[in-house]
Amino acid sequence: MEENKFNFTEEENKEQAVEQSKEAVKQGAKGLWLNIKTFLVELLDFRHDTDRDATIDAIKGDIPFKGATAWILICSIFVASVGLNANSTAVVIGAMLISPLMGPILGVGLSIAINDIDTLRKSLVNLSTMIVLSLITAFLFFYLFPLSEDTSELLGRTKPDIRDVLIAFFGGLALIIARTKKGTIASVIFGVAIATALMPPLCTAGYGLATALREDAARGLEFATGAMYLFAINTVFIALATFLVLKLLRFPMLRYANSQKRKRIARFATLLAIAAMIPAGFTFVNVLKESRFNHDAKKFIATELEGLPNKNYIKKNATYDYDAANGSKIEISTFGSDEIPQSTIDVLKQRFASYSSLEGATLTVNQATNRVINNLEYMEELRYRDSLDLMSQQQKIVFLEDKVAQLSKLERDQIPFTDISSEAQVLFDKISKLSYSREVTTDFKTLDTLSVFTIKWNDSTATSQSISEDNVKLSNWLKQRLSLDTLIVKNR
Repeated sequence: MEENKFNFTEEENKEQAVEQSKEAVKQGAKGLWLNIKTFLVELLDFRHDTDRDATIDAIKGDIPFKGATAWILICSIFVASVGLNANSTAVVIGAMLISPLMGPILGVGLSIAINDIDTLRKSLVNLSTMIVLSLITAFLFFYLFPLSEDTSELLGRTKPDIRDVLIAFFGGLALIIARTKKGTIASVIFGVAIATALMPPLCTAGYGLATALREDAARGLEFATGAMYLFAINTVFIALATFLVLKLLRFPMLRYANSQKRKRIARFATLLAIAAMIPAGFTFVNVLKESRFNHDAKKFIATELEGLPNKNYIKKNATYDYDAANGSKIEISTFGSDEIPQSTIDVLKQRFASYSSLEGATLTVNQATNRVINNLEYMEELRYRDSLDLMSQQQKIVFLEDKVAQLSKLERDQIPFTDISSEAQVLFDKISKLSYSREVTTDFKTLDTLSVFTIKWNDSTATSQSISEDNVKLSNWLKQRLSLDTLIVKNR
């Protein structure tokens, strides 16, 4: 009995030890989580380092646009336009650093966040004035400057995508966080000015307007609308980031003596905030859809067209276009290569289902039908191309004929020396050595090339008279043997 009681007590002690161990683990995990949470809060919380009054004063101080600020904007537009025209990234960055455009944009976000209708009105008026002045300045530069052409710096601002939205939003977050910090971080402000790139889109829009008026209206307007679209993205998302951060930091709302007036202004500010966020949301969604479509279209072309005849040509010349209103499309051409059967085209269209962003898009295949439609242009191109080929063939014939003539002349100039030396040794047994060379001579009026044979006779058996006679015989024989009118025979 005593033994059973002892065993029972021992089991209870073990269970208590296990429970205490579990409780210790829980307490340790809880303590670790609290430590991590405290560390993250201390690392990421910037509310305690905010100077609200100084931030509001600094942002309001950058809103006015007159005098020196106007001239600074004009100069920065000129510098940016020159940089875009010269395709110089460094010059464009310099223009962005001196541009005062950021002030009114932050003013819009601030005024909506703190319910300040007067500041909102000033910000919108000054921002609109800056935009108009920038467009006029850039337009005049590109319209009057004689050296204007599409550069990569210009074309890079005409088709914004999802990355531009992210740059504008997170750049705006960094900017307003740096603005609210006690002791503003200037390097952050400069970096955001470069990253968000407010100046180049306006300059590109001015270039587009100049191109539309001077050269191609459709292409110029496409440039202008694409560039202004990018500027709108940057503006809206920087203002939106400013609004969100100031709301997070609980900046004090303005109070009005007239409660009805305060309520009307609060409603108006709320509506403006919503109005600012709605197009921003639509912009984000549209740009995201376009980016996904472009990605899937590239993947479709690279993957699904792999089995087609002359695939490299077809893939290289395939195009795609995103159009949310009229329908997106992918266009391939087999011009000059084997035609694609209709069954294969049907399979390719069915493969659209494997790509979520290609839903609703159309596949256009340009082949025989297009060649019939463009028959006259095609035949004209063939005639022109064939004429070039014929000219090339004629030139090749002349070149080859000249080479044949040169080779014939070279062959005529050469002699079968091995055969000549063997025959000469039989006919003239006193020859001990025979040499051959060609000698070019001139009397400074004409050039002449002669065949020269150098003979060494056997001195022990030859006399001067016999050598002279043999030289004449040898010379006559060589002329007859080689069909030469003249040659020279020398004695060594």
